[in-house]
Amino acid sequence: MLTGEIRNKVDKIWTDIWAGGITNPLTVIEQLTYLMFIRSLDEKELENERMEALTGEPMPKIFPQNEAGQSMRWSKFKNKDPRQIYDIIQNRVFPFIKEMNGINNSAFSRYMQDAMFLIPTPQVLQKIITGLEELYEHDIKDFDMQGDLYEYMLSKLSTAGQNGQFRTPKQIRDMMVRLLAPTPNDKICDPACGTAGFLVSSAEYIREKYELEMTSNQWEHFSGPMFTGFDTDRTMLRISAMNLMLHSITQPRIEYMDSVSKQNTIDSAYDIILANPPFKGTVDAESINENLKRVCNTKKTELLFVALFLRMLRKGGRCACIVPDGVLFGTTKAHKALRKELVENHKLQAVISMPSGVFKPYAGVSTAVLVFTKTGAGGTEKVWFYDMKADGYSLDDKRTPIEANDIPDIIARFHNLEGEVDRKPTEQSFLVDKSAIVANDYDLSINRYKEFVYEKVEYDPPAVILDRLDKLHQNIASKMEELRGLIGG
Repeated sequence: MLTGEIRNKVDKIWTDIWAGGITNPLTVIEQLTYLMFIRSLDEKELENERMEALTGEPMPKIFPQNEAGQSMRWSKFKNKDPRQIYDIIQNRVFPFIKEMNGINNSAFSRYMQDAMFLIPTPQVLQKIITGLEELYEHDIKDFDMQGDLYEYMLSKLSTAGQNGQFRTPKQIRDMMVRLLAPTPNDKICDPACGTAGFLVSSAEYIREKYELEMTSNQWEHFSGPMFTGFDTDRTMLRISAMNLMLHSITQPRIEYMDSVSKQNTIDSAYDIILANPPFKGTVDAESINENLKRVCNTKKTELLFVALFLRMLRKGGRCACIVPDGVLFGTTKAHKALRKELVENHKLQAVISMPSGVFKPYAGVSTAVLVFTKTGAGGTEKVWFYDMKADGYSLDDKRTPIEANDIPDIIARFHNLEGEVDRKPTEQSFLVDKSAIVANDYDLSINRYKEFVYEKVEYDPPAVILDRLDKLHQNIASKMEELRGLIGG
């Protein structure tokens, strides 16, 4: 875990970049990502050189072996004059990493072709390099902490208005991963991956639970094929590839793709889908894949993505996704058709209603988590509803940590649904029969089934209340007289 001191150092680097004129948090993250990548290449080269010296076996080289090539290494330029550093990175290192797809075959390097070096001055660059070097030399002790460092940097997107949509709060992602409990053999996908938070949370869960028992084949699967992410923003693809690389996943399938378009033909490929797809906007009707329209004929992305998850999952595959409340109770044909598809043709397991403050400060929309299994043959008997009231953080714009937190209770109850059978609709969680959902036109909003208990309040008789008011008036009058006496004296 990152200490307060490390966070302060990251904040200092961030402030230096802002002071240099780069105020878009996404651009800050992107520029830091490039520098972290440049440093990681030198670290890899140093590791190869140590191995070569130890074994006598020649190891692959990243940088050219001539003087110009070696001068591009972080360890060689980091202590030079700021103007020299700036010249080396801008005119040599950056063009080199943009063209190195064939040399370094990480997912990150594949998205470097259109990267731009935007750090404005040698002085700002030197401050960033000094700050990063201090972090790595003194604070970042292992690979896991590099991931934590990057996660903290990405958390700054949450306070960044328009860029916040790329991040789902970590506690919500971790909850959704624990609801599905992926295994080392699963193939996991997020078709709207943003910064790859769901894939990273899945990787952390698998390492935490299975690290000591995973086979070499499972580790090979973990390093890449296990994880797939799609996005329509190349900056996001670069950031997500870097995020995964810092979590030991060097060869994930991270690709540019409009997931709901005809371009995406993936069918029955994944065991697990975790996603927070785009809520707002519509897509061009001509570009939508026809098999999604067959499930729900609409241009609304939040509906199309749920239909897409069903298509991309293999039979028996499971999904946990975030949807706006409108998906649960919308009255259009498409809304009803999608909910009917989930309830009648697959196994809808849970609807977890989340408070509207979860995505603050950049959105106050009310959302829910849907959990379902693709069966193609029904299987919904009862649906579990949970009314989440707290996620461990205040629900205002500040989102400061608080004690109230329903997430542990949600995870425990979801994995023991037999214990929910006798719970009443007046409680925070309860089961609803499929027949009741069908009778309500497949409405999945918790308020349709939750029963509220109103406490009867006993009031005193009016005469007693009036007597009490008389006494108050007399008391106020005597105090006023006392005050006048003091002023007159």
